[in-house]
Amino acid sequence: MKLLLTSSGISNTSIHDALVDLLGKPVTESSALFIPTAMYPFPRHAAMAWQAFCGKAKTPLCELGWKSLGVLELTALPSIDKNDWVPMVEETDALLVWGGDPLYLSQWMRQSGLTDLLPLLRRESVYVGVSAGSMAVSTTFGEAYSNPPSGSRNVLTSENIVFATPKGGMSRILATAQGAGMVDFALIPHLDHEDHPDASLANAEQWAAKIPVPVYAIDDQTAIKVIDGNIEVVSEGHWRLFTSHCTRT
Repeated sequence: MKLLLTSSGISNTSIHDALVDLLGKPVTESSALFIPTAMYPFPRHAAMAWQAFCGKAKTPLCELGWKSLGVLELTALPSIDKNDWVPMVEETDALLVWGGDPLYLSQWMRQSGLTDLLPLLRRESVYVGVSAGSMAVSTTFGEAYSNPPSGSRNVLTSENIVFATPKGGMSRILATAQGAGMVDFALIPHLDHEDHPDASLANAEQWAAKIPVPVYAIDDQTAIKVIDGNIEVVSEGHWRLFTSHCTRT
């Protein structure tokens, strides 16, 4: 399976071209399944899932002109016979995995059986992640919370960390967690975005130091393209790779 890991969807021409290259054909000739699951833990964010379905979200993804577009809701899959949904995943050209809470998403990826299925998909299939959807495919990833979600079974460590903001310090709980294991690096999205002060360059460096794998911090105009383990950064913005604190086994 090929991967296109983005911070904010198909946000520019370079990332769109990378998507077409991975698909091996135009988007208009490709099928896709949209996974909105990561968005649901946040208050009233089901409305944002509707916006994405309808192509009204700020994150360009569903509205790209897919030949066909379906919805795969991970929380429903354990109650459905695998014969009713696995073939649909196996046959689609692209899985579009939206943003939200990466802990919640990675938990449901495992609980639904999707994590086990991903490595078995045909090589031509493309995983397109947005924000949390990109973070959750890592072997190990980190996320900062004011109040970490309770009951997450995949949390490895958690500790208090103070991030700098224009108005002073911001205390967060940084949770490191086990992801789907599709890539051996972690990702911090929304680098230097005004709505994500915890992802400033200085904070991202502090954040990355707590994660025991290489970490890419990427802005909303950047994506990571992965084919057979080979990594290519596609960017019309800026990004940073942190490796000095990682350990390999």
